[in-house]
Amino acid sequence: MTHHNLCFVSLGCPKNLVDTEGMLGLAESLGHRLVSDPEQADVLVVNTCAFIDEAKEESIETILEMARIKEEGHPTKLVVTGCLAQRYGEELAEELPEVDHFLGTTDFPRLAQILSGEPTQRVQVQKPAALDWSILPRLRATPPWMAYLKISEGCSSGCSFCIIPKLRGKQQSRNAEEILAEARRFLDEGTRELLVVGQNTTDYAKDWTNSQENLAGLLRQLDALGGDHWIRLHYGYPASITDELLETIRDATHIVPYLDVPIQHIDSAVLKGMNRRDDEQSTRRMLERIRTLLPGVALRTSVIVGFPGETDEAFNRLLDVVQESHFDRLGAFTFSPQEGTPAARLPHPVAEEVVAERVQRLMEAQAAVSQARLSRFVGQKLRVLIEGESEEHELLSQGRFFGQAPEIDGVVHVTQARLSPGDFVTVEITQAQEHDLVGDVVEES
Repeated sequence: MTHHNLCFVSLGCPKNLVDTEGMLGLAESLGHRLVSDPEQADVLVVNTCAFIDEAKEESIETILEMARIKEEGHPTKLVVTGCLAQRYGEELAEELPEVDHFLGTTDFPRLAQILSGEPTQRVQVQKPAALDWSILPRLRATPPWMAYLKISEGCSSGCSFCIIPKLRGKQQSRNAEEILAEARRFLDEGTRELLVVGQNTTDYAKDWTNSQENLAGLLRQLDALGGDHWIRLHYGYPASITDELLETIRDATHIVPYLDVPIQHIDSAVLKGMNRRDDEQSTRRMLERIRTLLPGVALRTSVIVGFPGETDEAFNRLLDVVQESHFDRLGAFTFSPQEGTPAARLPHPVAEEVVAERVQRLMEAQAAVSQARLSRFVGQKLRVLIEGESEEHELLSQGRFFGQAPEIDGVVHVTQARLSPGDFVTVEITQAQEHDLVGDVVEES
């Protein structure tokens, strides 16, 4: 068997990165060599995203860039996997003759056959199915102190704007024993933060018939694992935020008081058009329950601006709920009609310039809220996970406290150089900025 030099390019969300890690582990287990420079590879693999138009454009640009490298003589083979291949595999095969193979979102284990030289179809895109992670020994591409735990695949929520069910299928929850075994392995390797992800984590196990298991139960089992580490929860659906879940987080040893709950909007008519299970009243009740049961929680949300039919009054309702300081962090996305989704056919589109102005107003309001929320930490001592040298200055270190998830939230700038990445330190906060905190080390643990 010929052993190849492989280079992987992973685009999109952390859930996609987990798939890339599966391919990395598979390739390494078969004796292939992994390289970081595309020009040193003889097989290039691009794991694509197709969630919104910008992601599709980035995926196409990356494929074309890798194809140019291939035309220069290295690599000899270009493989495209993931969401873009799942959605447009046959069309892309016609338009991109320089790509040798296309693999869908759950077809990527077939990379083994491609690498072995076996005759295989150029386009292998099947209906999304459950993956057997026991044959995919993940090789992590994240820094050694953090690891993503993907607890489910796909989504059954049926939001009218979302293409994910077509790309990833209906929700399929992973076996709890498999998840726990993976978590134990990561912790044994020295991981200090487990990030629980899925398309909809809070609906974990709801796809199992007559099952009594749920996310709260899984989290309690994860929390019982020994060691000194954090567990962080992402991608919760508002209607599935139960008191049991909140109490589990509150009473846990390792689970940080952090919630990522995309509300998408607050106006009831817009939420109905989105085919969400919430309205304004239920969303406000959910926010109140979170603050009551987890008073110190850091709460992140995402919203869509410019959904068809979003009136000035509807947007102002959304602006009001942001200005009420519910959210520590907020991501605002402009509505992007996705071919094949019900929302793409809705009437009453909102003009682009109106959407842009609304997004700007929303983010300006949230910036003030964010700084005000962070200012409450000035004078407090926070446990910070160090991640390396600060981007601000070489004499500073950089890390995150419980209220900051990697890449999507801010950081803590620590006024001490050369602190060890992966260590927890105690930092007294001296300054709150719009997104970041600044502080001094007072104790190392």
